[in-house]
Amino acid sequence: MANRFVLNETSYHGHGAINNIVPELKARGFKKVLVCSDASLVKFGVSAKVTSLLDEAKVPYSLFSDIKPNPTIENVLAGVKAAKEAEADCIIAIGGGSSMDTAKAIGIIINNPEFADVRSLEGVAPTKHPCLPIIAVATTAGTAAEVTINYVITDVEKKRKFVCVDVHDMPIVAIVDPDMMASMPKSLKAFTGMDALTHAIEGYTTRGAWEMSDMFHIKAIELIAKNLRSSVAGEDKGGENMALAQYIAGMGFSNVGLGIDHAMAHTLSAYYDVPHGKACAMLLPISMEFNRDYTGEKYREIARVFGVKDVDKMSEEEYRDAAIAAVRQLGTDVGIPLVCEEIKESDLDSLASDALKDACYPGNPREATHEQVVELFRKLLRK
Repeated sequence: MANRFVLNETSYHGHGAINNIVPELKARGFKKVLVCSDASLVKFGVSAKVTSLLDEAKVPYSLFSDIKPNPTIENVLAGVKAAKEAEADCIIAIGGGSSMDTAKAIGIIINNPEFADVRSLEGVAPTKHPCLPIIAVATTAGTAAEVTINYVITDVEKKRKFVCVDVHDMPIVAIVDPDMMASMPKSLKAFTGMDALTHAIEGYTTRGAWEMSDMFHIKAIELIAKNLRSSVAGEDKGGENMALAQYIAGMGFSNVGLGIDHAMAHTLSAYYDVPHGKACAMLLPISMEFNRDYTGEKYREIARVFGVKDVDKMSEEEYRDAAIAAVRQLGTDVGIPLVCEEIKESDLDSLASDALKDACYPGNPREATHEQVVELFRKLLRK
């Protein structure tokens, strides 16, 4: 069976990359833009770095910012209404996963109105048409939503997140400009950076991994291992390399899938509104320990790019321990908590049930029982 890879038509990387937005709009003949960006980015002037370029070029646009950190069905429906009222022929999504996921769902529904019920997009929906064209401008170094065919929406009524996978939602242009990420607070840099590491490690060890995806993922792991600490500390070069690392990780995992960490993280976010990156980060060493005996020699390569000495002299047990320890130490160094304050013992059963139903779980290299997932969640309880 052939392996498929789906990527952006075009991507721009490096300082000043946002200056390519207006030329791309004009070259593609777009006339009216819906700008999707969450309210905090608007409030703190991050979105204005892009909208000022539109103002200067006299490009008509409408701003939609009714987007929660874990975007909801209601957010998507409001965005569809806004796009129709604006008569938009394209979307500029400015933000992390929340803005881009919302934009993808809006764009899909606009061009595939038979999927106006947002819940109908769950899984691999049989949409027929590419979404309203999206130019995705990343403001966090973690989600890689600008280069993935995935998006996640929260169903508040049913207290769950659902994953949508659709080749028709890929942004046509990705803008990965470190200047757009410079104002992230330290905690957000840490959470999103560890989310990117989770993408890379889960993508590297998932059932669907193959040579091309491995190439992307091991490079992303190496870049994150070398640059996340300095990025969190505010160093420009670290931030620039993290912007690249998270994009490279996205190139891989979007095409081969993830695993149990993301399945559990989605559930934590749905139940307690825990930020996605934080949830992934807390669960990463736990999920690596669970999968350790089902990953072949890949933990040796993870340990190697983390700078562990003499990995080729280590036994299988030793290099697997070393890889997990290196990831755990990185999390500690950037301030990832060891426990999830929000989680409740009484919810463990239902958390495990929902995690096993998540679209990311089937990619995990090891099968898990309900009882095992309960115990994995229990590791996050305060001791």
